[in-house]
Amino acid sequence: MSKLERITVTMPAEMAAKLRAAVEAGSYATSSEIVREAVRAWVDKEERREAALSTFRAEIEKGLAGPFRDGETVMQELRDHVAKLVREQTHDEAA
Repeated sequence: MSKLERITVTMPAEMAAKLRAAVEAGSYATSSEIVREAVRAWVDKEERREAALSTFRAEIEKGLAGPFRDGETVMQELRDHVAKLVREQTHDEAA
């Protein structure tokens, strides 16, 4: 097991009461267990956020590297694509 370190956390009375209630109800052995679970969830969320940001940054770099296309060409391709989707939807509804 890794080395444990004691820290002090200050929180609103209502939050502390919820921790005590969870321990008293037997959902957790100690309030420290609750805090460790919360920190693990926070670490996981931060790691997922960082991974997503890395992906976004890589995609931005790819976009900045080109190739570049003029706006009118892209808009025409979008119009054509939307028109195709509308035709397919109309065809599906008619069937």
